[in-house]
Amino acid sequence: MGSIDKRCVACIKRTYNRLFEKYNVTESQQRIFLAFLEHVISGEYTESTPDIQRNLSKMLYRIINIDDPFKEEKDESNKIALQLYDEWKPKVLNADDPFKLALRLALAGNIMDYGASTSFDIHKTIDKVLNSSFGIDKTDLLKQKLGSAKSVLYLGDNAGEIVFDRLFIEVMMHGNVTYVVKGAPALNDATAEDAVQVGMYYAADVISNGYDAPSTVLERCSDEFLSAYSSADLIISKGQGNLEGLINEKDPRIFFLLMVKCDLIAEILGVVKGDFVVCNFNPHDSSNL
Repeated sequence: MGSIDKRCVACIKRTYNRLFEKYNVTESQQRIFLAFLEHVISGEYTESTPDIQRNLSKMLYRIINIDDPFKEEKDESNKIALQLYDEWKPKVLNADDPFKLALRLALAGNIMDYGASTSFDIHKTIDKVLNSSFGIDKTDLLKQKLGSAKSVLYLGDNAGEIVFDRLFIEVMMHGNVTYVVKGAPALNDATAEDAVQVGMYYAADVISNGYDAPSTVLERCSDEFLSAYSSADLIISKGQGNLEGLINEKDPRIFFLLMVKCDLIAEILGVVKGDFVVCNFNPHDSSNL
């Protein structure tokens, strides 16, 4: 844990440089933050990358005195995605295979990530996901497992993306889905406020994981979440952050759904940056991860 990949450091620095610019952070404030950043990534800390990201965010939020620096972007993402929901829901319901189309749109929604990029083209990404082969594709297995699962836990990722998750959950037509948001602002990840904005409560029960890292860090999550996690028959984990937090669990209940946005995750999964992935760890199947 203690050492963080240099490529992660470069990505983290880009995120905070964008926030420096957005909030006109003074040079002295930047120096304070960057000194803390160097301390955190020096190897003295033993936290995971998501925990390191959380600590850095907390420090910057204190320096600039803003609780949710991505609030504007999250609201805009939700608004754009809700318009797309209205456009795509009838198409999905009339599709030859509504499940697969809704899943592909849920994957396209993973591009809505201001933590990783200053801009994205959701329309272009939808076109791409509708015409791409997946880097890893366990869609059929996921559908099969959903058919027999009594309870489903769905780990949300970004604001905006949560709308496409809602559509996918509606198409699943499973009677017992719990959707998980972050416990407080973490980059542009979805929180309870976003779940209210996009009507997720109409599609699923909604709980918080009780923590504010841009991931699912089990040892830091709330008892409510851990109870839901341990009792779930099937877990859908959206995005790279949740993958980072859970991949070492090697839990066959978890299906990871994401767009691969960096070389490091591409290497871990054995795919190419930009690939869409539906993967599942099964110790009896070497083709999974």
